[in-house]
Amino acid sequence: MLIIAILSAITSTLMAQSLFAKGTYNPYDKMRRAALAISALYVDTVDDNKLAEDAIRGMIDNLDPHSSYSTAKQARAFNESLGGSFDGIGVQFNISADTLLVIKPVVKGPSEKVGIMAGDRIISVNDTAIAGVKMDQSEIMRRLRGKRGTMVRLGVVRRGIAEVLYFDVKRDKIPLNTIDAAYMIRPQVGYIRIGSFGAYTYKEFMDAVKKLNKEGMKNLILDLQENGGGYMLSATQIVNEFLGKNDLIVYTEGRNDKRREYHADGNGKLRKIKVVVLVNEFSASASEIVSGALQDQDRGVIVGRRTFGKGLVQRPIEFPDGSMMRLTIAHYYTPSGRCIQKPYTKGNAVDYNKDIDTRYKHGEFYSADSIHFADSLKYQTLRLHRTVYGGGGIMPDYFIPLDTTQYSQLHRKITAAGVVVPAMVSWLDSHRRELGERYPTFADFNARFEVPQELFEQIEEESGKKDIKPRDDEELRATRRTLGLQIKGLIARDLWDMSEYFHVVNESSPAVKQALKLGARDYLLKLNLNPEELLHSLRAIAAENTAASPLFSGDDEKSRALLRQNFLWDVVSNYYMSGQQLEQSMRELEIHLEGRPVYCMVIKVGEVYRFEEATAEEIQTLRISVVNITEEIVSDAATVFPGVPVSLMSC
Repeated sequence: MLIIAILSAITSTLMAQSLFAKGTYNPYDKMRRAALAISALYVDTVDDNKLAEDAIRGMIDNLDPHSSYSTAKQARAFNESLGGSFDGIGVQFNISADTLLVIKPVVKGPSEKVGIMAGDRIISVNDTAIAGVKMDQSEIMRRLRGKRGTMVRLGVVRRGIAEVLYFDVKRDKIPLNTIDAAYMIRPQVGYIRIGSFGAYTYKEFMDAVKKLNKEGMKNLILDLQENGGGYMLSATQIVNEFLGKNDLIVYTEGRNDKRREYHADGNGKLRKIKVVVLVNEFSASASEIVSGALQDQDRGVIVGRRTFGKGLVQRPIEFPDGSMMRLTIAHYYTPSGRCIQKPYTKGNAVDYNKDIDTRYKHGEFYSADSIHFADSLKYQTLRLHRTVYGGGGIMPDYFIPLDTTQYSQLHRKITAAGVVVPAMVSWLDSHRRELGERYPTFADFNARFEVPQELFEQIEEESGKKDIKPRDDEELRATRRTLGLQIKGLIARDLWDMSEYFHVVNESSPAVKQALKLGARDYLLKLNLNPEELLHSLRAIAAENTAASPLFSGDDEKSRALLRQNFLWDVVSNYYMSGQQLEQSMRELEIHLEGRPVYCMVIKVGEVYRFEEATAEEIQTLRISVVNITEEIVSDAATVFPGVPVSLMSC
């Protein structure tokens, strides 16, 4: 054995020495020889796999900020987040007081099929306790997830039942939805929020569009705030729905990657719909492809703050052990030629990662005037020839400053302390049945629910234990107002879904409020166009409207009445019509004004009415009231056609 050991040592030494024999070799030979020398001669034992991974990471660290290396486990998790599904038991849950509390089982998922209900507490998995043992959340997830078709035995405690219930659940494919919310935020105005762009985002998006179209959607707010991106294909598919044939969506180009253009096919179902896109500093990558394309093609209005500026194309390179390198091969460019990627220094990820903080300190989040672009960064949109700016990210058409007044210092401290959600979950668990009986629908809940005093006091008590206290009564009242909306949204989410959460919290969102104020008329008036350019734009709109479907088809009198209500508003603000088109539309809608004067009345709602905080139901009630009062005044002398939306009455 001694002889073998000596021979092995001699062989290793000779091999290592031979590696450094003088000769011609390229840099990659140098790297290989270094790895072999370390493996053969280093004083301590080395892990060859870790050595290789460290070498790859070392190379990547000196490239751009978005090239990366992932272990096999990390690669699986990444692909899972974009792939649209994972294998598991199918429950939404919160960890409260060291216990897994089921918020709701996934509809038609494996847990629902065996009878697991909202409010159940899962205390054991395959006879291993997970409650009361301080088990890490990632470990709990590992035990619940597993290969599709495998069985897992869950121990469940249910309110009102003394003994532990046991359920044998067969793991199955669980969908990961990327659409956070889809609902009608106002009459004729739909709202869709995309949380990320995954493999099935386009299908989810079109399902949401189909649903909202049935509810009368004519305008769309597309919310991409905090959307960090994902699959480019999903982004281009969605943009395709808004653009005409051969319209450029995005193109990519790199040193060894020739220019690749992505064009619309002209078969989109949303080519005539008005769209406002919401973005902020955390909207990145695929979100910037969508907002940049709609802006450059003069197809949509962008509202918010300058986006992140992540415009690098990564190609995944998989290794035999399941690990993966994502290597940047090209840049993304908007249709006007703007590079989406913000500037960076190779190998300096620290400053790059601090960019958001830098922008914050420079005041960019509070004032558009703090943002300055060189003339070399000016670009023109493709249709209306508006000035837009490159330099990284997408600059919105309408700037929305970060609202610091809405969140008090006390609110920020309470939220950071992590006491809000546990308190809400605990209170909801005790009142779930009562809430279901009192508010059978979300509309009932949204109209009448108020956060109870006891829940506020519970949160404040837990905050006090961490020495978090209000400066004065005014700060406490302001904090309660903000917390109340947040808690109401969280309760709505757990009783129904994420759409209901955003339905609640969006009513106080400055970006959403701005989006609701915008229309085609506002957009045109914002543009810095000379009379000739404006006339050209109006003629283009007229041509599009001529090709559109008729205003009305069928004999449904209810539908006809609704169309009459909106007709005059369309005439004065949204559409350019020739005299012939106007006459035809009036005949179709049976509007007879021959020989009669027409007057336009502007009605201002009193200051006591807080329109910005009004619900959809309140807006509709106000509109009906205005119409009724007007009809009473002029009933003997005129016919009233209410054309102006109530949203403009607050001006």
